[in-house]
Amino acid sequence: MTQSRENYATVTKLKGLDPSQNTPFESVYLLRESALKTARNGSEFLSVELGDTTGSFHFVCFNETAIFVFFHDTPVGSVVRVQGVTEYYQNRFSPRIQFADVVPEDEVNSQNLLENLIPSSVESGDALWEELLEMVSEIDHDGLRATVNQALSDYEDRFKTCAAAISMHHAYRGGLIEHTVHLCRACKALQPHYPEVNRDLAMSGLILHDMGKMLEYEGDLVTKRGRQGILQGHVVLGYRIVRKAALQNKLESSLRERLEHIILSHQGQLEWGAAVLAATPEAVFVSMLDNLDAKMGMVQQALRSTSGDREFSDYMPGLGGTILVTPIASAQDEEKAEDE
Repeated sequence: MTQSRENYATVTKLKGLDPSQNTPFESVYLLRESALKTARNGSEFLSVELGDTTGSFHFVCFNETAIFVFFHDTPVGSVVRVQGVTEYYQNRFSPRIQFADVVPEDEVNSQNLLENLIPSSVESGDALWEELLEMVSEIDHDGLRATVNQALSDYEDRFKTCAAAISMHHAYRGGLIEHTVHLCRACKALQPHYPEVNRDLAMSGLILHDMGKMLEYEGDLVTKRGRQGILQGHVVLGYRIVRKAALQNKLESSLRERLEHIILSHQGQLEWGAAVLAATPEAVFVSMLDNLDAKMGMVQQALRSTSGDREFSDYMPGLGGTILVTPIASAQDEEKAEDE
């Protein structure tokens, strides 16, 4: 028997419904992506992503349908009201959308819909910024501290709101500063175990490593790569920002070279976007911490966005699998289960 319609359900709630049932639903989401693709038989289709603060989902629109025309002609970043039925394809949530229209701007504003549609960091942006500035003040080397301060002051407003990625990790408003501060915390905890790593240089590199993303990405509601990002990428753009700040503050050439190398190598592998492989103690340290926090950021997002009645998250491309989201049972819970 068909279940009753789910009205204005969040993405997480929809994904938490019984997958064996095809449940009708109606809700409002942000159009995050609409990519035109070609099937093996030559026919065109759209891969569409809709989302809110709790998560997102993809579905396919086939050519010569009203839904295809709507999403083909509707700009990314639009707020849309959709009706459909929950379905799964290859164990992934992929609903069948039957109707869609654009929510008028006056309705979006009067009902404050964007508050529930734009994912943001769960941490306070102002608190993160103050903590970051404290980290900068702890850099003892005058030239490195001045270089970091220069780069941050040039991009302060953007740094507070920029996402750290489009889809992989910390891919939400304020994700960049959250990711950066987490890395600085990790540096303070781990660097003392590796005295070969220069603390000031490593901390400077961690703070500055993703500066180029502020030029790579654009868009207030939906993050996408802009012209500079497509043509040059954040590694090159970040190198230019850091080099300019270092030259303006007359950072000695040996340290400037090492700082620039951290920026160029922090992606870890050439196939991941690094310009070169890490070849200094500080560059290896930064790239490994960056990879750790990126992976754990994916884990944290999976834990936050998966409904409480599910055992595993959706497939996480950056992790190559799913995440067990159920909490570890306490000793008391285990004893109770054994008694039962």
